[in-house]
Amino acid sequence: MNLLVSYSLFAIVATIANIASQDLFLRAYSGPFALVLSIGVGTAVGLVTKYLLDKRYIFRYRTSGMGHESKVFMLYTMMGVLTTAVFWAFEFGFHFIFDDKMMRYLGGIIGLGIGYWIKYQLDKKYVFISKEVKC
Repeated sequence: MNLLVSYSLFAIVATIANIASQDLFLRAYSGPFALVLSIGVGTAVGLVTKYLLDKRYIFRYRTSGMGHESKVFMLYTMMGVLTTAVFWAFEFGFHFIFDDKMMRYLGGIIGLGIGYWIKYQLDKKYVFISKEVKC
């Protein structure tokens, strides 16, 4: 149960980081492709936040150097492609259906929640599995 609570809290932290960075970006930039760029920025911020929290506190995983760190992060990112598609589908879908900023963010939150559940399953099975030293 502790793992579920921790993972859920970290998913909430990463979701807040994602949505907040999108909102900050849109407040600072309103030029061409502002919405798409803001979602890209939010995705990147959320990805790095979630990776650092998952690696350290959920999977208690320690990499053996920069090369290994890069490989693990790349694999983590690749596992996130599908889950990012789920997140984006909900966020863009809510944007086009409701044409409202708050509803777009709600779609993003729903998509992130579904995506994070899928991502945990993938990370557990494919990313944080080697016999490297654990924290």
